[in-house]
Amino acid sequence: MKLLRLILLFFLTCIFVYSFSQFSHSQPLKNKEIRGVWLTNIDSDVLFSAQKTKSSIETLSKLNFNSIYPTVWNWGYTLYPSKVMEDTIGIKLDPTEGLQNRDLLAEIITEAHDKNMAVIPWFEFGFMAPADSQLAKMHPEWLTKRPDGSTIWLEGNVHERVWLNPLHPQVQSFITDLILEIVSKYDIEGIQVDDHFGYPSEFGYDDYTVTLYRQEHQGQSPPLDRKNPEWVEWRSNKITNYMETLFHLIKEVKNDVIVSVSPNPQEFSKNEFLMDWAKWERKGFIEELIVQIYRNNMDSFNKELAQKDLLLAKDHIPTAIGILTGLKGRSIPLDLINEQVNSTREKGFGGVSFFFYESLWNFGPEIVQERQSSFKNLFYQKLDRATINN
Repeated sequence: MKLLRLILLFFLTCIFVYSFSQFSHSQPLKNKEIRGVWLTNIDSDVLFSAQKTKSSIETLSKLNFNSIYPTVWNWGYTLYPSKVMEDTIGIKLDPTEGLQNRDLLAEIITEAHDKNMAVIPWFEFGFMAPADSQLAKMHPEWLTKRPDGSTIWLEGNVHERVWLNPLHPQVQSFITDLILEIVSKYDIEGIQVDDHFGYPSEFGYDDYTVTLYRQEHQGQSPPLDRKNPEWVEWRSNKITNYMETLFHLIKEVKNDVIVSVSPNPQEFSKNEFLMDWAKWERKGFIEELIVQIYRNNMDSFNKELAQKDLLLAKDHIPTAIGILTGLKGRSIPLDLINEQVNSTREKGFGGVSFFFYESLWNFGPEIVQERQSSFKNLFYQKLDRATINN
């Protein structure tokens, strides 16, 4: 009888340990989690009136978001009054009517900080500019080219863009001045560059780059094969060197401002846009990483979550996943959004950011109330954001 009691006690103990283990591993939330959203002026009017901007931040706060990434550099203009832009092209602010007589970034900071939300201005266009922009017209020597001398790059097969040459010292000075202007002037938590902080690998054949390459290659010209490994490595290393300089300059101005990067997955990022963010991360020039994994099925989404460079970054710095919530003409159902968020949690990532505000609830197949309720369920309690120091 005593033996039977001991056996029963052993089995009950095993069941308790197993149940506790299952319960503890099923909890979806950590103590801290990045819950972000990008605010853009493309296919969205959220930034074009002070009231809309304020109400959008109030909505995000009620749904327990904690991070806002507002665009500040887009279409060849700044969305805040910029002395750097005024000195460069004579126009200090995007001329869109809804932005006039405002400091949009200052408004966002005031409203977000009042609700304990972080503001990390997003340098959306990076080295890209509209082909017909004042910047491109006034500084043609800043543009990079293909081997045939062409400069136009079609974004979405519709919009004509050009690319500023990240290797050109004057371009570097211009971009640096813009970023440092924001860092020094505004009370922000960080600054973010994205997948446009490189340039398409079909470019790089402008006079400045060709001359520099020849100087470092015994007079040889760059390979015409844009994917030549050495040519890709040489250009991406030059951008890495600039990123190192920029990182330290930011820290000299305001040491507690984090440097955030939101690129594409590493292989595509390096080979297609010459952005070797994995090298940036290993060298310590990224303090928050949000990799854009915009996939329409879970198999491809989870495959990207398993990539080596992403997993290595996750062990070093706050690493979140950029999730697409829809585009104009491309709705994303709530079920897929929920699955992707839950997958990032299960795999131990530091949070998520959604692209983009308008599509959170206005472009989906479900009604606004249903989508907002779904996000409230995902973020059912307030959490501080994960940062480099915690």
